[in-house]
Amino acid sequence: MQHKRRILTGITTSGTPHLGNYVGAIRPAIAASRKDDAESFYFLADYHALIKTGDPARVQRSTLEIAASWLACGLDPDKVFFYRQSDIPEIPELTWLLTCVTAKGLLNRAHAYKAAVDANVSGGDDPDAGVTAGLYMYPVLMAADILIFNANEVPVGRDQIQHIEMARDIGQRFNHLYGGDYFTLPEAKIEENVATLPGTDGRKMSKSYDNTIPLWLPANELKKAILGIVTDSRMPGEAKDADTSNIFAIYQAFATPAETAAMREAFAAGIGWGDAKQKLFERVDAELAPMREKYDALVANPVRIEELLHAGADKARARSRSFIEDLRRAAGIRRLTDVSAPVKAAAVAAAALPQFKRYREKDGKFYFKLEADDGTLLLQSHAFDAPQASGQVINALVDAGGDGDAVKALLSDAVAADEAAPSLDAIVSALAALKTDRLEREAQKAASQ
Repeated sequence: MQHKRRILTGITTSGTPHLGNYVGAIRPAIAASRKDDAESFYFLADYHALIKTGDPARVQRSTLEIAASWLACGLDPDKVFFYRQSDIPEIPELTWLLTCVTAKGLLNRAHAYKAAVDANVSGGDDPDAGVTAGLYMYPVLMAADILIFNANEVPVGRDQIQHIEMARDIGQRFNHLYGGDYFTLPEAKIEENVATLPGTDGRKMSKSYDNTIPLWLPANELKKAILGIVTDSRMPGEAKDADTSNIFAIYQAFATPAETAAMREAFAAGIGWGDAKQKLFERVDAELAPMREKYDALVANPVRIEELLHAGADKARARSRSFIEDLRRAAGIRRLTDVSAPVKAAAVAAAALPQFKRYREKDGKFYFKLEADDGTLLLQSHAFDAPQASGQVINALVDAGGDGDAVKALLSDAVAADEAAPSLDAIVSALAALKTDRLEREAQKAASQ
C-alpha cells in the first residue's frame, strides 16, 4: 500500500506569532494538509523556546497564541497530528540517540552557532562566550522532531534549509551505523516568494530582532505597524526597485500573481511610499480580518486548546512509542534475552561504508563531499544553487557506481577533472560499495512487504 507523504512543521513558542510565521510556515503547511495525499504533523516547539528565552510566562503565552493561530487559520485537528513538542517524551529520548551518532564537526558548521562564535571573536571575546549547549545542540533536537515521525517534507524558510540537510545527515548516519532503513531522509519544502519575510527594519522578520509585525493586531494597529516599515528617501514620482523593497517583499507574499505584477508596475512608475504602504495594509488586512474573531475566541478559551493538544499528543504517540522501541533495540538498549547477533552484524557492515555528506556554507550555496569509511576525503563538490541539484548529482554518481567511465563523465558536474583524477579509482570503488548496499536494502525491503 502506498503511504501518504508526511509533512511536518513547527513554530518555536518564544513570542507572539507574526506575519513571517504565517506566510512562511502556517499558511503553506495548512494548505498542504488539505491534499488527499498528505499526512500532516504540526507541533509547538516549546523545548526549542528554552534556547531563545528564559521567560517562562512568555513561553506559556506564546504556546497559547501559536496554537490559537493555527486553529484560527483553518487547522482541523481531527485530520492532522497537532501536538506540543514537550508532550512527546520520545523526542528528547531520540535526541540523545541521535546525539551519540552526530559528528561534532557537523554541529560546528551550523549557521546559528557559527554566527555566535564570529560575533564573539569580532568583539574580542572568548569564541564560546554566552553560547549554551542548547544553542549548539539545536540541530540535533530539530532532527529528532523531524525523524521521530519520518517526515518526507518540512516547509521552511530558505534560511532553515541547512537544518533539514543536517537532519538528513544525522538520520543517514544512524541508518548506516545500525544497519537499517530506520529514518526517512527529509526534504526542505520552499515557497520561493515567501521563503524569508523582511521585518520592519529590513532584516529577516524575527522575534530575536524585535522587528516583527504581530499576526493578529487590530486593523488600526496593523496599519500603524506597516506605516513604520523602513523605506529609502526616494520621493513620489521616482522609480523604485521592487526587488530591494521591504514593502514589495511583504506585499508579494500576500498578493496574487496579477496583483504582484500590478504593484511592480506601480513601483516602476514611482508610487509614493505612503500609497505603497496603504496598498500593503489593505491586502494583508483583507486576508487576516476574517480569521481575527476566531483567534480572539480561541485565546479566551485555553482549556479547550489544552484538550486538543493532549488529544493530539495521544494520537502522535501511537506512532512514536513503537518507533522509539525499534530505535532502542537498534542501538543496543534492549533486554538481555533479545537476539542481537544479526543486528550487530548488519551494523558492522553498514558502519564500514563510505558516506556522502551534504551541507550549506555562508555563501548560501550547497555542497557535498564523499568520505571513505575511515574519514578520508575522496570527493569535494563545487557549489550548487539548490539542494535538489546536489542531490541529483549524488544519486547519479551512486547509480554509476563501479563504472569508471560513467563516474568520470559525471564528475564534471561535481568537481574539476584535475581534482578528481588522483583519486578516481577510490571514488569508483566507494560508489560501487554504496550502490551495492542500496540494491541490497531495496531487495530486503521488497522481500519484507
